[in-house]
Amino acid sequence: MTEATSTATATIPAQATPYQEDIARYWNNEARPVNLRLGDVDGLYHHHYGIGPVDRAALGDPEGSEYEKRVIAELHRLESAQADFLMDHLGAVGPGDTLVDAGCGRGGSMVMAHRRFGCTVEGVTLSATQADFGNGRARDLRIEAHVRSRVCNMLDTPFDKGSVTASWNNESTMYVDLHDLFAEHSRFLKVGGRYVTITGCWNPRYGQPSKWVSQINAHFECNIHSRREYLRAMADNRLVPQTIVDLTPDTLPYWELRATSSLVTGIEEAFIESYRDGSFQYVLIAADRV
Repeated sequence: MTEATSTATATIPAQATPYQEDIARYWNNEARPVNLRLGDVDGLYHHHYGIGPVDRAALGDPEGSEYEKRVIAELHRLESAQADFLMDHLGAVGPGDTLVDAGCGRGGSMVMAHRRFGCTVEGVTLSATQADFGNGRARDLRIEAHVRSRVCNMLDTPFDKGSVTASWNNESTMYVDLHDLFAEHSRFLKVGGRYVTITGCWNPRYGQPSKWVSQINAHFECNIHSRREYLRAMADNRLVPQTIVDLTPDTLPYWELRATSSLVTGIEEAFIESYRDGSFQYVLIAADRV
């Protein structure tokens, strides 16, 4: 695809803080091959990780000339499987409904949601670069009337109260205060609407964030929350969990495969070791607005 020329700035509307401006700059400048190369497989550009068993048969001979290309395709398949799993938990969604992807990245999950439900999908991101990229993809696919990314603070969105059927955060909650975030989702969701998050969180049973979690925070300039904090902040904001799934065993194969690929970024060890020692968890939480 041809990426649209950016006319937006890194200035974040409403309640912007110096930290949010830093995060906007971080993601405006981010262009890791691991995100772009995986998206090039089929044009769905994600900013999250994968789940499920690795299809070793699809990889073929490790000494074969096509092996690395197949590894990249398999990593991308696992990413899309993660997004599909999230959407399995969004509840009943029809073509007339509006969904919100809070922290939408380059918009791959938004395209998948529109293809599945035929609905309108609104994405918000602090990054003008990401929003331009996502809108360019929507135009390329001729779905721009239904899929839109905008530069917006996910803590203060323009969506009307009670106007949204379902919403999600996919690995983006670690950039915000959870009480502020869930208050905003609760505001724009319909009563009975569904909120879903997939996220990494530190395990309270471990005691405190481990050294591996601290490395992940430093790498992504984020602040990983504990699982307990998610549940407490949801309860305080009229979001009642219906399903909690520990995806930690399901995401380890993705990380172990990625660590053998040409797309390593240096953070793979921290994810693998923290998942193995139990200090870090990968979870899905689906909650209803009451």
